[in-house]
Amino acid sequence: MPRTRYATSQGLNIAYQVLSDGPTDVVNVHGLVSHQDLEHEVPLFRSMNQRLAELGRAITFDKRGTGCSDRDLGYGAVEDRMDDIRAVMDAVGLERAHVIGSSEGGALAALFAATYPERVRRLVLYASFPFQGVDEGYPWGRTPEEMTEVLGLIEKHWGTGRVMQTMVGLQADPETLETLARYERASASPRMARRIVEINFGIDIRWALPTISAKTLVLHHEHDGSVPVDAARWMAERIPNADLVVMPGDGDHTHLSDDPEVWNIIHQFLLGRDRPVEVERMLATVLFTDIVSSTETAARLGDHEWRAVLEAHDAVVERCVEHHRGRVVKTTGDGVFASFDGPARGIRAAQQIIEETEPLGIEVRAGLHTGECELRDNDLAGISVHIGARVSGMAGPGQIKVSSTVRDLVMGSDLEFEDAGVHPLKGVPGEWHLLDVVSSGDTPPSGSSSLVSP
Repeated sequence: MPRTRYATSQGLNIAYQVLSDGPTDVVNVHGLVSHQDLEHEVPLFRSMNQRLAELGRAITFDKRGTGCSDRDLGYGAVEDRMDDIRAVMDAVGLERAHVIGSSEGGALAALFAATYPERVRRLVLYASFPFQGVDEGYPWGRTPEEMTEVLGLIEKHWGTGRVMQTMVGLQADPETLETLARYERASASPRMARRIVEINFGIDIRWALPTISAKTLVLHHEHDGSVPVDAARWMAERIPNADLVVMPGDGDHTHLSDDPEVWNIIHQFLLGRDRPVEVERMLATVLFTDIVSSTETAARLGDHEWRAVLEAHDAVVERCVEHHRGRVVKTTGDGVFASFDGPARGIRAAQQIIEETEPLGIEVRAGLHTGECELRDNDLAGISVHIGARVSGMAGPGQIKVSSTVRDLVMGSDLEFEDAGVHPLKGVPGEWHLLDVVSSGDTPPSGSSSLVSP
């Protein structure tokens, strides 16, 4: 049995195993829940790990809040769970790897490939989805009534084995059902299992799919009972370099199937020739800040004092951005343009900047957007950069405004938002849904709309 080790991600211990050795590195991202130790006792999951091991050096891990990983600080946002993939790869010493994701793990793997294109050789999305709701042009998710039904199933049966039996699609005998029951109880508590599913219902990465540059295999069973095959077709059409393979039958969900044909298809796909790594675009969160009424403040203070304030401001900004794992792309005279690999880190940096520049006698505003950016040497360009700048321009003194894509990615964090309505952004097509970041403990002004919690 492989040894369970721990990687550190944002101060949390993420349990992982290296299942085998070989010339090809493969990272598997589980669906709903997992348990590194007990997987070897459940026949289906043991078979899955054996198949993974045949691909090369295979790595699996338990997402935060589940299995053998730290469970006392919750499940985290999509951004956090995606970052666990990076932490495990760093712990093993992997610069690049093939990444396989199933069900919700597929959404995390897709975001990882979009955010860190230089680290993903090939991407496999099995029984996965970009969105679990129902929307105009996307009717393949679950209605609110269906979501309530799933949550009821978890509340009533989690810990009995019936939830995994239903979601994976197993015909379980009493002995197997008891093993699944133990697996459920060990993987997550009933409350955590419900919270995980609630957060998964909020996942929406449709807008990020065109950003994925890795060669991608979208693999789905024709009669998957949890995610309709048309959702996979829709997803494959929007990933620029994707192949779609539809298998007959209903397969398994939340975990990779043990069907030998599924693994043969994955194996052949991973054997394909890789293109040279030429990262020209990536998913990034852009942060723009500026000093409110800087011209008037400069005139009031005079050149010498104003220069001292600007130097102090720049030092604070650079320190805050670096502390939250961001990068200052450029300064804009009285503000900054920075980038982050996750929106929550960008928001935390903006909050810290606003707080720490206040003693300087200035007020700073900030705006954030997450989207596809073009890489130009050390600079970033593209429509997402323009959107971030325009969102910042809509903010008031001491305020942080974000686009709805930012809010979607921090779903499950402790960040809260107040709806700021739909607005046109100068020079940007269409109208954009904006939100104000509400710090913990803050309350909206009287008469404002209610908080929008992730």
